[in-house]
Amino acid sequence: MNTLDILFVLPLLIIFSYLFDAFARKTKFPSVILLMATGIIIRFVISFSGYDNFAFLDNLIPVLGTIGLILIVLEGAIELEITREKLLLIVKGFLAALIILIGNIYVLQFLFKVLFEMEGAPAILFAIPLAIISSAVAIPSASSLLQLEREFVVYESTFSDILGIMIFNYALRQLESQQPLLGPEPLVSLGLQIIGVIVISLLITYVLFRLMQQIDHKVKFFLILSLLILVYAFGKVLHLPALVTIFIFGIFLSNVKSLLPPFLRKTLDLEATEKELHEFHILTAESTFLVRTFFFLFFGFSIQLSDFTSTSPVLYGLLIFLAMFVLRYVYFTATSLKLKPSPLVYMSPRGLISILLFLQLNEVNFINLEESPVDESLLLIVILSSMLVMLLGTMKKDQKKEIEIEDEEAPLSVEMDIEPQSLTEKDNKNL
Repeated sequence: MNTLDILFVLPLLIIFSYLFDAFARKTKFPSVILLMATGIIIRFVISFSGYDNFAFLDNLIPVLGTIGLILIVLEGAIELEITREKLLLIVKGFLAALIILIGNIYVLQFLFKVLFEMEGAPAILFAIPLAIISSAVAIPSASSLLQLEREFVVYESTFSDILGIMIFNYALRQLESQQPLLGPEPLVSLGLQIIGVIVISLLITYVLFRLMQQIDHKVKFFLILSLLILVYAFGKVLHLPALVTIFIFGIFLSNVKSLLPPFLRKTLDLEATEKELHEFHILTAESTFLVRTFFFLFFGFSIQLSDFTSTSPVLYGLLIFLAMFVLRYVYFTATSLKLKPSPLVYMSPRGLISILLFLQLNEVNFINLEESPVDESLLLIVILSSMLVMLLGTMKKDQKKEIEIEDEEAPLSVEMDIEPQSLTEKDNKNL
């Protein structure tokens, strides 16, 4: 492919992604599915040309995924509004994310042991990516829900991302060093690490705010993003939960007036930076869109249709998703005391983080993805199943809202029919 071909292809892919997003907002059909389908079709067409050197995907997809992960967590944290009035909703979202995540991990690792005779350590590491809700898909898809439900989806999916990644990194570190997952010593060590990272995150947040005010150069937001990626890379090298730093920075970015300690607020001109914070939010959202576009396109491009000649991945993938869906239904039924499924039951899509953590298993010594029954085709089935069920749930919610609107408008129409008639009769009598 020459330079001119690339200049045609790249803008067209971005335009298609934008159209997919516009289509998704109108129909609630996840644009991620369309992006992956586009990648699969492009791979199918290119295969006819005889080109089969796709080794570059092995390094490109994890890099795009990691950058996308940082941007998604940052954007999700910026969306979180921390107030006293919403404290109860935040706690409910956190508990839902934590309990359902732990429950999914336990159920899935049990299924992997029974279905695939998988050992304990690999079963746990394969279960965690599948158990995490994708905030990048859930939050845009929740636009048709009621405001309270929509805010709950934002909190739950964001906390699911953060907690899932932290649990995955913790489990990977413990299992590689052949240490127990549960115990006073490792849990205390993890708690101390999180506290230390929170303190460091506050300092980093303050420094970044100072930079945003002091830098006069017109290009400074990408410098902030670069520093955040660098902080994440240092955290990975030191085996620290560096994503917590990104999360805390995003939360303070949108709630700086209420969360930043008073002695730090005094040294910052918050009114002057309010416009800059808004511009930074826009840049983060557009960067996330761009990275997400190429990540899912290349992920779809890496999928070969020959992997689906067997029905086993489809059956196993549907069974795995069904188990997680039942667990989610049980949780919301128990907490709401209602047997009728809440719209929130359907809002559990899998996406970028599941794929990214799954790809990280390539670097684990005691796991061989090529021989594992839990492969990319099974992962794709789970992702597609979760997104389609979410689509059905949002469509059902839209139909319910339309019926309620019609019921509310019906009495109004009757009144409008009666009033003119009564006025006419009165006028006739007067005449």
